[in-house]
Amino acid sequence: MLDGELACVDLETTGGNPLYHRVIEVGIVLMRGGEVVEEWSSLVNPGMRIPGNIAAFTGISDDMVADAPPFAELREEILGRLAGRLFVAHNARFDYGFLRNEFRRLDVRFRAPVLCTVKLSRRVDAPERGHGLDAVMARHGITCTARHRALGDARVLAEFLAILRRRGERDAIERVVSELLRATSLPPQLDPELADDLPEGPGVYRFWGEGDVLLYVGKSKNLRTRVLSHFAADHVSSKELKLARQVRRVDWQETAGELGALLTESRWIKEQQPLHNRRLRATPECWTLLLEPEGDGLRVRIAEMGTVPFFADGEKGTVPCSACGLFRSRRDAKKALDEIVRARELCARALGLEAGEGSCFAFQVGRCRGPCVGREPLALHAARVQIALLPHKLKSWPFRGRLGICERDWRGEEEMHVFDQWCYLGTARSDEEVDGVASGRPAGFDLDCYRILERFLRRPDPHARLVELG
Repeated sequence: MLDGELACVDLETTGGNPLYHRVIEVGIVLMRGGEVVEEWSSLVNPGMRIPGNIAAFTGISDDMVADAPPFAELREEILGRLAGRLFVAHNARFDYGFLRNEFRRLDVRFRAPVLCTVKLSRRVDAPERGHGLDAVMARHGITCTARHRALGDARVLAEFLAILRRRGERDAIERVVSELLRATSLPPQLDPELADDLPEGPGVYRFWGEGDVLLYVGKSKNLRTRVLSHFAADHVSSKELKLARQVRRVDWQETAGELGALLTESRWIKEQQPLHNRRLRATPECWTLLLEPEGDGLRVRIAEMGTVPFFADGEKGTVPCSACGLFRSRRDAKKALDEIVRARELCARALGLEAGEGSCFAFQVGRCRGPCVGREPLALHAARVQIALLPHKLKSWPFRGRLGICERDWRGEEEMHVFDQWCYLGTARSDEEVDGVASGRPAGFDLDCYRILERFLRRPDPHARLVELG
């Protein structure tokens, strides 16, 4: 592979999103037999202003590209150099995606086998830390006189490949390259360009069937890897195989982080009711066990979460100690309560779960300590009830008011997910949207969103930022 026709490519762009940002410089280094045979580069007029941070990072200003050719005029120059060659780039999905979008604007379909040198570095130098271009340069003693310029960085890639080619474990490296280039098998009914278009970041995806019927909604930290895994030859179940045969179209929405993907997946499944997501399609109602004082004792009531004051207009910053457990149905709540009463020898009659006066049925068969007949003080029974339900007590809302969780993706795009009293209010994608989302009211308590947030706060993403919104 490394002896063949290679094109080491690097781009400088006006930003990180290939859908609306544009290329401002292209650098290509062609290799054959492990040797450089041609170098070419050009500035590109993007038809838009270059942001200040990009200009500072690359050294490319608006004045420098003012007289440069637009991408349309460079189309043949670039296509001629890339045709029939292995496309090599660092974080290759970025450069490859930008070029494909630039060509798409000109109604040109461009496809090429792609080798990502970040992935290659991770495989061949697995014990090492850091696989960005600066780390690769430092590790292999590569110098660059024009860092963050397209041709300079493309030259670094060419030298990196030449170094790998000279390594003693040449066959092992070739096997790694072969594995990274292995074509993904897609069902014949899907566009073969799907594998190239899928991003390698977090998000949510949908599978559509005949007649545009929604079949399945899923999420992943890496959309490309997860979606393509559905079509792998080694399906782990007949359900996966059936789904792969039914799919006619795939679409997706990128998110800034995994939390956003989890929240979007949960919302889409409940709103759009895909055929194959039976678990999360379940009714959104949720139930809990409420402890209510009565004299010296306590009674237990099974209540729907929407009726619990804490999750509606209750006092901020506190959780009523009476709310214990979350259940998807009243039946599940009753079953759990019955098991606790039986295991802890509690009194169903004292708890208001059994009608009548005098001794309860459990006391008559020796499974109750007798608060129903005065043998056990009600206060002591109430204390045992609280101890029995303590493991199920809902967690306190640990913030004074509403909470924003800010996630940032590799392009610098941010999303802020807003919560209040464990309820999800929505996601803001700009500073202007935050106030509007934060001032809204939750549609209602959602068990899945509660669990997503509780799990996140227990093990927060170190790259996410928490903002108390008051």
